[in-house]
Amino acid sequence: MGGGGDLNLIRVGDPNQAINSTFTPADPVFFRRFCQACAESESLAEMNQSGRSSEVLIKAANFALHWINQQFAEENPADNSSDRPTPKPHYTLPSLPQTIYPVAPDDPQPDANPTPLGPGLEIDRPNTIHDTADNIARRALRLFKKYPNYSAAVLVRTNDQGRFLADTFSDLYGDALPIYEVGRSDRQSHVPGELLCLLRFIERPHSPDNLKAALKVLGDRKLIESQDLDRLASRPEGFLYPSPLEPRHSDRRRTAQKICTALLRARLELTPYNLISFVCFTMGYDPTELATAEKLIDELRQRGAGDGRLGTILQHLSPLVTNETFTPVDAEGNAESAYMRSGQLTIITMHKAKGLDWDAVFIPFLQANNIPGKPNPPLPANFLGDIDLAECIRAQLRTYIQNPDVQILPALEDAWRQANQLKLAENYRLLYVALTRAKRYLYLAAENQAPFTWNNIDNIQNLSLCPIISPLEQHFHPAKLG
Repeated sequence: MGGGGDLNLIRVGDPNQAINSTFTPADPVFFRRFCQACAESESLAEMNQSGRSSEVLIKAANFALHWINQQFAEENPADNSSDRPTPKPHYTLPSLPQTIYPVAPDDPQPDANPTPLGPGLEIDRPNTIHDTADNIARRALRLFKKYPNYSAAVLVRTNDQGRFLADTFSDLYGDALPIYEVGRSDRQSHVPGELLCLLRFIERPHSPDNLKAALKVLGDRKLIESQDLDRLASRPEGFLYPSPLEPRHSDRRRTAQKICTALLRARLELTPYNLISFVCFTMGYDPTELATAEKLIDELRQRGAGDGRLGTILQHLSPLVTNETFTPVDAEGNAESAYMRSGQLTIITMHKAKGLDWDAVFIPFLQANNIPGKPNPPLPANFLGDIDLAECIRAQLRTYIQNPDVQILPALEDAWRQANQLKLAENYRLLYVALTRAKRYLYLAAENQAPFTWNNIDNIQNLSLCPIISPLEQHFHPAKLG
């Protein structure tokens, strides 16, 4: 607060690390406007020095930011011609032009801009995702052997990728490589919701909605293979108990049917609370998830006051899930410090890694369909063509909220194009966040062959690489750590 009661408004932030704008009300455009207004009044102060990373990694992040902005501008030239009935949306750059510098030599930060580990930056092009997993594991083992106090992390785009790496590391090296998979520890918070879906199905298996929700839970847990859930759930009786006249089930469908009918049979043989335990066994819960389920059962017993009917259990379980009032068991401790322990390889999503840092960071699976991604409207949503109507409407609403005086909202085609560009811009900012998490060493891997979608890792294809890989290679000529 200034003298005389005047208020001085201060905002601190980095719009270049805004990575939630496509699924929350947050949008970097408002912070950019605030910064622009401050700049026009000569009251903008920029913090453009960082002591976190080695100088080579700062240069790599700066190069990536400037190259992405330039590429984005070339692919989306401004065209607001007055002869168009609806002006074409003008796409802002993914990031504000910015150059980060190392701190001064006398900066008080301990170990500011540390000496890089080996070359600092390494770009690898393995043939397969399995090669990448082996490369990361070998480098991490050597790192911890030589520097046991260093920390390291693998930043992935999705939890499916993290699960694949954790399982592969375990198969390759067992306990020799300490792993902390953040996604697995977080999944315990989904136990009440998963149990609610499965118990609802067990109570009313003839409901297509209940059956589809249960199948989705089983699919998310990788207990059944990916398949058309709408088709399976459209006729519950024909799926669960097919007559001799029904077409023969495929192997994938038979596996799903077997699990579902086993759950229904268990209802006839077990008490409701024992039924919950059987469901947990079917789901293959780990010890922490089982502890969470046991805690949940105890709370349901208390709320039910001895009434053990399945309907009563569901009546008390539903508000626990809806209101998120149940606290799961967290045996590991969920503090950020658990993610950055020394001598541990943390597997974490790029989103969750924001605000954290490690001595060594590995970023695998850099294909174009992964980063920056591409438009892929779900089949039920593209009945008006190759667009997602919900995303189009969201883009139109965003246009109106940001420009209340607009007379004509973008047409569907333009709104869909705008939604795609906003998503691409956010994904590029997400990559920038990931690149800036490393302090001493950054490993980037772009495989020649990778799954087209990560819910089916057997669907291996030759995929194009993330566009930033080749420019980074040409500019830095990074050496191999080996």
